[in-house]
Amino acid sequence: MAPAELDELRRQLKELTEKGWIRPSTSPFGSPVLFVPKKGGTLRMCIDYRGLNAITVKNAEPLPRIDDLLDRVQGCKYYSKIDLKSGYHQIAIRPEDQHKTTFQTRYGLYEFVVMPFGLCNAPGTFQHAMNRIFHDHLDKFFVVYLDDILIFSKSVEEHAQHVETVLSLLRQHKYKVNLEKCEFGRTKILYLGHEVSTEGIRPEDAKVASIRDWPRPQTVTKVRSFLGMCGYYRNFVKNYSTVASPLTDLTRLDTPWDWSDECEAAFKRLKHALMNHEVLVVPDPQKPFIVTNNASQYNIGAVLAQQDGKKLRPIEYMSKKMPSKKLAKSTYERELYALYKSLVHWRHFLLGRFFYLRTDHQTLKWIKTQPALSDALKRWIEVIDRYDFKLEYLKGEYNKVADALSRRADYLGALVSEFGVFEELTQSLVGAYQEDTVTMDIIRKLQAKDKATEDEFVMLGNKGGTDEENGMRDFCRRMMPEEREEDERRAKEAEENRRREEEERRENEKLREAEARERQNWRTTAKK
Repeated sequence: MAPAELDELRRQLKELTEKGWIRPSTSPFGSPVLFVPKKGGTLRMCIDYRGLNAITVKNAEPLPRIDDLLDRVQGCKYYSKIDLKSGYHQIAIRPEDQHKTTFQTRYGLYEFVVMPFGLCNAPGTFQHAMNRIFHDHLDKFFVVYLDDILIFSKSVEEHAQHVETVLSLLRQHKYKVNLEKCEFGRTKILYLGHEVSTEGIRPEDAKVASIRDWPRPQTVTKVRSFLGMCGYYRNFVKNYSTVASPLTDLTRLDTPWDWSDECEAAFKRLKHALMNHEVLVVPDPQKPFIVTNNASQYNIGAVLAQQDGKKLRPIEYMSKKMPSKKLAKSTYERELYALYKSLVHWRHFLLGRFFYLRTDHQTLKWIKTQPALSDALKRWIEVIDRYDFKLEYLKGEYNKVADALSRRADYLGALVSEFGVFEELTQSLVGAYQEDTVTMDIIRKLQAKDKATEDEFVMLGNKGGTDEENGMRDFCRRMMPEEREEDERRAKEAEENRRREEEERRENEKLREAEARERQNWRTTAKK
């Protein structure tokens, strides 16, 4: 160890010994110690318990899903947050197991008397302790995630009683709180990286700023780190799996490192999506849920929402890749698979209550009357039958969000379902896309005849596409002001060429008719 690390080691050993958390040991076990630098320049002592964890019988106590915890605050106006001081160290270790936590130092062996960080069973053990002491009140007016407690109430009077109840239980079981990190009686509060208020739930500003300032990853490890941060807030990104697809593919073991234009575009899109996120409404159990889903050849997209006055506000977005084995399936099977996955994903919201299901695929209305079904369809329908919903047909032109969630971002630069649109709408779309740096960069590369871009974005009709593809090409060309004069010039040239071709065709027809008359006259003369 470096001299600075040795000084820090002596200081921390003295502090932990004085607190009664560690003591000298003669155990035959021993785990190594290392130091990790903190942001402020100080050092954090860490113990490498990987060897001990490898032979430990794992605790199956699950940690609660953060989404489930945040869903409990519906209809509440007042919040308090309690943070336990050195939470793990408030759990004692049985005397017969203390020698297993021994760690090696320059100044001898030490073992923990209280639960240290780094043990694989530490999170489950601590969560079990919290669930046990709060069992009678848990999820009614507060939730617990390890050492973070969130109390929520609908009125000031209720909130005072709820806070008193939680503090009394902590005092009864001799747990200490960290007052510096506690907050009481707030109408807006930060909890587990989210800002919770009466308006809804949104990502913490500091975390969004961190994503905004994230440098371009230079290694696969740094890509995974970036995706880990963004994935924590994937519920706020409408088409997360689609947008992140190039970066996700880059983390595969069989994929060589190649930071392509697609990866750069996905990196920027994720940043933009999280910096311009939508506030998700907290679900209201008194209102019916509305599920809107869609499936494309490559992805599944769905939105869980509720009516808020005249507006339909999202609760959560879902976007998943379509499994490769289902890419060749029929549209009906893909839509049914999307329905099955969305119901399973939001099972905790939808099972046992009536809700509305909206889709742009009419044949799903007859899913329960099909005479012959494959084994996979039978399994999906068996799950779907457990839910009570009314299926409503939604025209594709009105199913924009779920439809966009299911589209491949690297295949579609824009989504226009009908090209006979009003001029005002076209100009509005043109203006919006002109502000999108990613789309404009793609169009400029197409103008420059960039081969890699042309191979990737064949949808623009450059290779003899359909009427819709040609319509998309024309739409995209209008987004570039410098192309308009060129379009007009080419249109005039095309018209002039058509006129000349028509004149040549007529002249050729006259010549053919004259030749035919001459041949006929020759045959008549020859017969005579």
